[in-house]
Amino acid sequence: MGNYCEACFEKQRTIDKLQEEVRRLKEQLKYRKNKEAEGFFGSSTPSSQIPIKANTDKKKNRRKKGAKTGHAGKGRTSCPPEEAAEVLELEPVKLCSHCAGDIVVFETDERTVIESEPLRPKRRVYRCPHGRCVKCGRFARTKAPSVLPKSLYGNQLIANAAVMHYVHGVPMGRICEQLGIGAGSLMGIFHRLAGFFKKVPDALVLEYRASWVKHADETGWRKEGNNGYAWLFATDKISIFLFGRTKAASVAREILGEEPLPGYLVADRYSGYNWVLCIIQYCYAHLLREVKDLEKDFPEDDEVKAFVAVMAPLLALAIKLRKQPISNEEFYAQAKKVKSDIVAAVKLPALHLGIRHIQDVFQEKEHRMYHWVVDRRVPADNNLAERDLRPTVVARKVSFGSQSDAGAETRGILMTVLCTLRKRGFDATAQLIWLTVSRAKKFPCPLFNLKGYMFNLLQGIRRDGADLCDV
Repeated sequence: MGNYCEACFEKQRTIDKLQEEVRRLKEQLKYRKNKEAEGFFGSSTPSSQIPIKANTDKKKNRRKKGAKTGHAGKGRTSCPPEEAAEVLELEPVKLCSHCAGDIVVFETDERTVIESEPLRPKRRVYRCPHGRCVKCGRFARTKAPSVLPKSLYGNQLIANAAVMHYVHGVPMGRICEQLGIGAGSLMGIFHRLAGFFKKVPDALVLEYRASWVKHADETGWRKEGNNGYAWLFATDKISIFLFGRTKAASVAREILGEEPLPGYLVADRYSGYNWVLCIIQYCYAHLLREVKDLEKDFPEDDEVKAFVAVMAPLLALAIKLRKQPISNEEFYAQAKKVKSDIVAAVKLPALHLGIRHIQDVFQEKEHRMYHWVVDRRVPADNNLAERDLRPTVVARKVSFGSQSDAGAETRGILMTVLCTLRKRGFDATAQLIWLTVSRAKKFPCPLFNLKGYMFNLLQGIRRDGADLCDV
């Protein structure tokens, strides 16, 4: 050490400093390029917020027309005249456009066309005769059919507006323009409609808790300009929405309760579910995204490339395996093989901190990772909740959230009722009309059968005979 050149030492220090600065600038440049390509949230960025989207390769995505070999085709079919709503007779062409000669009709061809009429509200005037009993002198008043008491709007219009806004995501401004209704009147309709079904979510919560496989997810939702969250608790037959709530664990506690629950809860790794007295299965889709992000962040690291090449296909196979057309015996055999491969991959020694982080998640939370292996009913992903919550994300982008507590509550109730109706195979518009008719005629609304907590729109009546939709 005593025999060194001071100038050479300073040069080496400068070189080391410049090399560190170059490395830091390269990392910043890579970070900015990823943000420009993927958006602010990386691989979790919604497609609508991706700054630059690559053009679709039309040749690559082009599919062959027609049915597959061995499958019956489904071409356009004509409608028989007796099943058509209207049969129109057209006037034949009388003169030839080429030589002005007379045209003789020798056959008539039928062409089926599906047409719709513009959705415009109609004003109806009901003449309601009132009478008096000649025996007791009581008044007998005739009420307008299928119209709520003191309502200016009919049930068809109410149901159409509710389904358009809360199911199809049509903004209220567009509905007002199409139906010729003021925004205040339309919101008043929704508030009144939500009041009829105020007790329905409580009944669905009981059925949700008793379900064998439960899903839960949450996303941002603003209320009165303040940040909040929209929660979804779902099964294949139920969708329960809560809007404008905090992300605290108290919301999950309100729905899931504090008693032990049967079955499984599929969720992400949010700590608010840790206290739930139910077996939890973590979502592999989130973990797969983290694994792929690791390769994007460190594309030149050979250790990362090797880990991703092994881990990503295993997680993807675990997600898809449940829906494969195979027997249960073959499924469980393949599931055990996939699990053993995942366990071996996460136990391999690793130097990279990103790899070790993912390995730690699988090892520390092993009791929440492999329930899909022993029960085929349990999915390895939370895609059901993600799909159910996607329309809410679109609505948030358009409406920027709810303007009041009442608006958030109304949205939660109506989306719960309408989305649950759709999941059970019912026409939400038709059933909503029928339910409002039930309310208008003051007889019990057959929406839920609380005896078995089963949804039944035909016969379900509460055990005590009370009107479940009464407020």
